[in-house]
Formats: sequence, C-alpha cells, structure tokens
Amino acid sequence: MNEIARDPAADLGRLERLEGIGCARKRREDPRFIQGRGTYVDDIHLPGMLFGIMIRSPYAHARIKSIDTSRAKAHPGVHAVLTAEDLKPFKLHWMPTLAGDVQAVLADGKVSFQNQEVAFVVAEDRYIAADAAEMVEVEYEELPVVVDPFKAMLPDAPVIRDDLAGKDVGAHGARRHHNHIFNWQIGDRDRTDRAFDAAAVTVSQDMLYPRVHPCPLETCGCVASYDAVRGDLTVWITSQAPHVVRTVVGLLSSIPESKIRIISPDIGGGFGNKVGVYPGYVTAIAASIVLGRPVKWIESRNENLTTTAFARDYWMTGELAADTDGRIKALRVKVLADHGAFDACADPTKWPAGMFHVCTGSYDIANAHVSVDGVYTNKFPGGVSYRCSFRVTEAVYLIERMIDVLAQKLGIDKAEIRLRNFIPKDKFPYHSALGLDYDSGDYTPALQKVMKAVDYDALRAEQAAKRADPDCPTLMGIGITTFTEIVGAGPSKSCDILGIGMFDSCEIRVHPDGSAIARMGTISQGQGHQTTYAQIIATEAGIPASVIQVEEGDTSTAPYGLGTYGSRSTPVAGAAVARASHKIREKARKIAAHLLEVSPDDMEFDLDQFRVKGDPARAKSMKEIAWAAYNNVPEGMEMGLEAVDYYDPPNFTFPFGAYLAVVDVLKATGEIKVRRFYALDDCGTRINPMIIEGQIHGGLTEGFAVAFGQELPYDEQGNVLGGTLMDYFLPTAVETPHWETDFTVTPSPHHPIGAKGVAESPHVGSIPCFSNAVIDAFAHLGVTHTGMPHNAYRTWQQLLALNIAG
Repeated sequence: MNEIARDPAADLGRLERLEGIGCARKRREDPRFIQGRGTYVDDIHLPGMLFGIMIRSPYAHARIKSIDTSRAKAHPGVHAVLTAEDLKPFKLHWMPTLAGDVQAVLADGKVSFQNQEVAFVVAEDRYIAADAAEMVEVEYEELPVVVDPFKAMLPDAPVIRDDLAGKDVGAHGARRHHNHIFNWQIGDRDRTDRAFDAAAVTVSQDMLYPRVHPCPLETCGCVASYDAVRGDLTVWITSQAPHVVRTVVGLLSSIPESKIRIISPDIGGGFGNKVGVYPGYVTAIAASIVLGRPVKWIESRNENLTTTAFARDYWMTGELAADTDGRIKALRVKVLADHGAFDACADPTKWPAGMFHVCTGSYDIANAHVSVDGVYTNKFPGGVSYRCSFRVTEAVYLIERMIDVLAQKLGIDKAEIRLRNFIPKDKFPYHSALGLDYDSGDYTPALQKVMKAVDYDALRAEQAAKRADPDCPTLMGIGITTFTEIVGAGPSKSCDILGIGMFDSCEIRVHPDGSAIARMGTISQGQGHQTTYAQIIATEAGIPASVIQVEEGDTSTAPYGLGTYGSRSTPVAGAAVARASHKIREKARKIAAHLLEVSPDDMEFDLDQFRVKGDPARAKSMKEIAWAAYNNVPEGMEMGLEAVDYYDPPNFTFPFGAYLAVVDVLKATGEIKVRRFYALDDCGTRINPMIIEGQIHGGLTEGFAVAFGQELPYDEQGNVLGGTLMDYFLPTAVETPHWETDFTVTPSPHHPIGAKGVAESPHVGSIPCFSNAVIDAFAHLGVTHTGMPHNAYRTWQQLLALNIAG
C-alpha cells in the first residue's frame, strides 16, 4: 500500500466503529438469553401438537417375547403406540449411524442396553403419554450381560449383535470376533518395534479414560410437523449439524431433501452430544407422518445421561522408548475402545478411531505405531467428542501421562523433559510419524512463559520441603501439559460424514443501506457466532459489525454446511466467512473504481472504504458502494453485492497450549484442593479476546468436572450407576477453581486470517494436567498412575494403600 496521510484519531474511531478482529466486543446473543427471550425446541408450540414419550428397557440384554399395547392405545387421549413392527412397513425400524453401522430405532426382537428404546407413545399431552407408557406391557427374557470390553472379546462372550451373526467384515474391515467392530492401525509397526528393541529406556502404562457424558443444560428433543397436502416436513431439533440431519432424514423417509426443513433454534449446550441422530427424532418424525399432526419429543435428564452419546471409554496402553537423557525415540499404543451396543460414534468415515493419531502430541517422535480395536458391549452407544475433536482428548491424555511416566523413571523434571522433546519451531510445517501435517507451532516460549509466570522453581522447592516433612498434612502435586490439538475437521480428502465432505459455507448479502446479513452452515450452542462472524466480516469487508446480522440453523435459508463440533467453526466456517468477505470486497473495489472513474488496480482498501492510490482524498465508503451496487455498477456487472463461499480446508489447524496445575491432597480425607491453575493457549489469530476468555473458562470447568468427578460406571448386570444429577458431577461456582489465562499467537499459515480455534483446547489440555498434578502428589512414593476421576474417595483409598491416610 502506498504511503498516505493518516489521522490516527480518525483511524482509531473508524476501527472502533468497525468492531472487527481483535475487538473485545460484547456478545450480541446475550441480551435475549439473560432476559429469558431465547427460543429452544421445547418452546415450540404448534396447533394440534401431540407429545411422544419413549418406553425403555429396564434390562441391558434381553429377548422381547411380546409387547402388549392394547391398554395404552385404549387410554383416552392416546393417538398411537409405535413399536418396531409398526415402523417396518416404512423401513424405519433401523437407521444408519454416522460411523457406518446401523442402529435399531425401536428394539427389534431384543434389547442390547439398559434404557434402549422399545416403544413410542403419542398422546394429547406429555402427562397422558406418561400414563399410557405405564400401561404398555413388555415381556422380556433376560440374556447374559457383558459390560467389560475385555470380557466381550472372550470366545464364550454373549453375542450382542444378532443382526451381524456370521459377518466377518464390517464397515471398517475385518472382524475377528462376534463382538469385534474394527481394528484400525496407523504408523510403522516394524520400525517402531526396532526402535524399542534398541532403546536404552522403555516405560509402559495401562490407563482407563472412563466413560463420561457431555450433559448439556438442554436435553435432546424435536418437534416434527408433516404437511400431508404439500408433502413438506419441518423439524425443529436440537442438532449441531442440521444439514446432515436433513440428509439422514431424507435417506430414512424417502422424502426429497428439497421438501425437508430442519431448524435448529437456540441450543442449550451441545459439546458433541447433539451431533448424531437419535431414535426419538426418528419416531417423532414417523408419528407426524402417520398421524398428520405435529409431534414433540423431549427427553428427560435420565434419558439424556443413559441413552444419548457418551464420550471416552478408552482402555489404553502407552509405551515410550527413549535414551538416558529422556529424548524420545518411539511411541507404541494399544487401545480397546468400548463403543456400546451399536457403533454410533461421530467420527469421520475414514478414521474409525477419530483423530487419535495426534497422540504423538507436541513432541518430535520419529517412530510411532497405534492400534485401536472397537468392541461391542451392553452399554448405550454414541461415542462423541465431548468438547474435543474426535478422540483427541484421549490421545492428549495418553501422551501427556506417558511423558510424566518417563520423567519419573529417569528422574528428570517434567518441564525439562518436555523442553528436550518439543518439535523445533524450524521444523514446521511438521509431518508426524502418524501421518499428520502440523501447520505451525512454537512450544518452547509458551512453556517458558508459564514457568516464569508461576515461579516454577519456587513451586518445586516448596514441594521438596513438604515431602521432607513427615508431619505435613498435605501432599503437594504439580501438573504440566504441553498439548497440541487437531481441529478444523476437515479437509474433504480426509474427512467426511456419510460420504459428504466436511467443508463449510457462508453466504453474505449486503443491503443498499450498507447493512448486511450472513448465513452460515454452522450452528452455535453458546460459542458466540453472531458476534465473532460479524467481526471477521467487519475487518475483511469494511462493514461495521453492529449492522451485520448472522443467521444459522435453518436449512431452508443457510447454505449447506457440516455444522459445529470438533472446534471447526472458526477454522472452517470462519475461513468461509473471510473468503466470502473478500469476494464482497473485490466487487466493491470495481464498483468504487467505476464511481471514481479510475482503474480497479488504482484502488486500495482502507478499513471501511476504498481510496485512490496517491490521492487519498478521493474515496468511497463501503456504505456508498453498497448503495451504488443497486443502481450504478460497471457495464456488464450484475446488480447487488452478494457472495457465497464453500470452504474445503487444505489441512487441519493445530492449536496448542501449556498448562500448569498445583494441587494439595489432604491426607486425612483424600480431598483435593486445586490451589492454582495457569492456562496458556495459542489459537492463532485472536478474533475476540473476551469470547476466547469465556470459552477457555468453560472448557477448563468441564475439564475439572471430568478429572474430579464425572463418570458413568456400570454394574455387572448392565445398570447405569450415574444416570442422575445426584450421581453425575456438574461443578458449580462453589467447586470451580480460579482460572488464570494467558496466550501466545502463532497464526495458521493456510487459514485466510490465521485462526486456529480455541473452545475445545482447555478441555483437552486441562484433564491430563489435573491428572498429572494429582499423580505427582504421590510420585515420590512410587505411584505412576491413579484412576480417574480423582474424587476424594478414590484418593483416600490410594492414601490407605500407602498407609499415610489420616
């Protein structure tokens, strides 16, 4: 750009009016939420609307000998009671899963997990439906139950999936057992084995990442309304991927997608739980088609916790090979993944174990091999990310725990061993041993900044003094993680859902008065999209964010997109926003040149206007250009100022962070106090610092919940033991620690504005950090692992085993 005379005060005023990238702009969404003016699925009321309630199995594994619905059907106000037999004529009794498996909509002959859907009652209101549900009589014949994935692979284990009997090939290759789903491997096994054979030091650790649940504030639900005259189907639904739902509904119902409208209104939290398609959605839609009236289904909290998509349940063995200085030579990983009764994981089709192969982390590991086996058990299906990208949390937990195990064996400080093994900055872009191409990173300054901020040496000195004092009432632990996440799913060459590439989209229309509307293929569940997308447009197209409306979640108005999960909003949809803004800007350049009677090459963009190079007094604002776009454009140019962009990223993005936690374990009770937590994140270009701060606080709080209390255990009969909020830990402000946050900025080289994504990183990085801190409290006593969650009872048992409990 040529030098032009600037008025700093005027430029600052224009920047402030734009409220673009980097501005800590207040969220546009908040006023309606804090005033109770949001619109959620349960707020939808339509004339003639009926209500549906599921009848669920009390058993984890049983034959269905009979279902008697006669009393329920005769109950006043009941319109229908659907079973699998009623859905069979419509071929709706089974449905495809996102993982390439099939899942029973209503149990067809037997149930395979507790609370599986057996029948669907539709009545005038939810109370009549609940009464009628009690009248449905189901006769079961109990079958043997298996909830342990290791026992599920024994030769005499009960067969969970009768529909797969005799099939030795599944959606992802060969099956070697009647309860086996897939074996997925990546890396060079032979080379890795040779590196282990030659290594001076090896360590191994078994670890369970237990089954947990996102537990969003709003449970799942839908309102389906079929217009028999027009043949149109409209569904209001709690979905993080409304366009994908439209495609699935079209496949199931044979209704053309052009006649299906999916609307995701305000969503009270998603965290991955609202990506998939659940039987309640399908039965409500089927009932509406059959009855010709709108049907609402809203699940209870117990249903949400015990039947919708879980997360984790990975049984992992990690091994590291290193030299005596702690420099890592190889990583070897074996995983048994418990998928429940159906493989309904929300993973890209090509990767049945998701992006677990980011498990080499931030470290320059030349040799690695990973093997993951998926297994059916008598648990509810799902397998979602829970505020991470497709199994990345499990991957980060494994490598960050293994780094600590290696440091402990060698007697090397846990910070120092990380510094010795980081991928050097000059190696980026970096091709990992497991086939990923890291776009950018600068790990050493990030960790050093954290160590300086917390006075790491002083913390270690304090810990040493407490360990030397046998009368100290507490054990002090220091945890570190230096994680790399993979987000922005994803490049269509690598990622698809049901064969649809994971691109995303943006449509921008600039009105004659200079205001604009942007429609997106994503859907917000609290991320602040209406605020941040407008800020990208403001900077890239010169339109004030205050006059930009952002719409999402309606498939009849929004361009096709793959939705919001896996921290893909900014890396993928945000890139589409930037590129669509560039298209707007380039057309505006030509219109400005026409108005000023110069060549487009003579125009330069300056915040919110175009100026003539060398003659800055001659300029046209974007508002003036917008008006001209509807009455005075160059010859041959279409009227209007609009653009659409479908962005298929060339690569993922790789945000990273360095976290440090300090905990105190009370010897008397096992209670753990989080004294300090310092989180430094690098998400590339920072769009809105205030929203980033809020997202990090939210992610850290959920990480705290998982590390210290969340778990969905089962007994041997397949009963879920954590299916209510009396049992399942959701931290409040009382329990949540104080968070200290920090950042560095390492832009992504391939993203149009250098952004990487941030909302999931704090969840991904905090959980192993907490675990490392708790285990570090016991490290001087020879302990290398304690199981999650690190609740007081489990910690107290550890203290008892070491004979140091109070």
